[in-house]
Order: sequence, then structure tokens, then C-alpha cells
Amino acid sequence: MTVADPPVFIVDDDVSIRTALGRLLTSVGLASRAFPDPPACLAAVSSEVPGCLILDVRMPHASGLDLQSALHDRGYEIPTIFVTAHADVSLAVRLMKAGALEVFTKPFDDQALIDAVHRALSQNRQRQQDREEYQRLTERWTTLTARERDVMALVVKGLLNKQIAGALGTTEKTVKAQRAQVMHKMQAQSLVDLVRMADRLDARPGGPSKGIGPRSQAGQS
Repeated sequence: MTVADPPVFIVDDDVSIRTALGRLLTSVGLASRAFPDPPACLAAVSSEVPGCLILDVRMPHASGLDLQSALHDRGYEIPTIFVTAHADVSLAVRLMKAGALEVFTKPFDDQALIDAVHRALSQNRQRQQDREEYQRLTERWTTLTARERDVMALVVKGLLNKQIAGALGTTEKTVKAQRAQVMHKMQAQSLVDLVRMADRLDARPGGPSKGIGPRSQAGQS
């Protein structure tokens, strides 16, 4: 575990399972917090987001799936490992479709569970890095003027300065200057770099560059 890794949240109504899982994770240097039911975990997530979840499928009052769904509704995308005493093919399929990273049947193999937790933490770190990169790109994109966004949209489509000038009703010299501003503000080192940034911004639904296309008002620069 790295210093940046948040804890693993364990949710199971069986205290012996919670204790055993906590000890198992501690034995390999992983921090954890245990909860007896989904509401207790849900309340804790508001102040501390875990690196991954280990959820019992069936618990009184609320299931692991209910908790996963509630977290999703709140905007939390947390890698989840399910454990269950009564797994069957239909349940396993349902859990995997709901986004489970892994499904284990009690009693489970300790090493297999640890390996799954490490994969989940790695996935969580990657998601965090992606979120941070997306935030940085969004902040840069918002510094562009409306016309610079138009120019960027056409540049990443592969149009030449002369073609962009014709599309926007301006001069090639103006486009060249605006293109340089786009590269500077986006901190792009090359056209390939700028295209990658545009793709990254558009990768999320409602991304800031979605629907941003060139306008045709002649003379705007």
C-alpha cells in the first residue's frame, strides 16, 4: 500500500467475517474500516472515500447491491468486491453487470481476495489520476476564448490554418495567432498532444468540449 491509498471498507453483518477480513488486510499492510450494515458505511463515505469496498451481498434491511447503487447515485465510483455465502450463476452475473470487480463465495481463498483488493486499489488510483487529469484539462479549456475553442475544434479535426480561416470567416494570420494561443493555454507540446487532450475532454458525457463547434459569423476573431 502506498501512503496515498485510502482504506478498504468492509461491510458485513457477521462480526466474525468483519474481524477476519480486517486482520487479513492488516497482515499485508492494508488499512481497513469495518461496518455492520450499509447505512453505517454510507454515512462514513460522506467524509472519507474508500479505496475499494468489500461487500456482503445479503444483509438485513439493505443488501450490498443496495449500497453500491446508493453510492453510484451520489456520484461515487468505487471498485467493489462482493462476498456471499450463497452464490449462483445468475447472482454472479447480476453482480458483475452491476460493476463488481470480483465475486467470492464464503469461505474464500485469502490470497485470491488479497489479489483482488490490490487490483481494486490499483483501479482506484487510476481513476483518481484520470479525474485529476480531466480537471486540469477542463481548467485549461475554460481559459480559451469562444473563438479559440472554435479554432481548437477545427485544428484537432486536421484542418489547415487556411481551411480554418475560410470556415470561420477570418484571416489565416489571425488563425495562426489563435492556434498558438490554444497550444499555449492548453499546454500542448504538439498537435498529437492537443488531439489527445480533446479526446480526453470528450470522453466523459457532457464534457466541456462537447457540442463546441465552429460558428460561422464572418469577421469574428
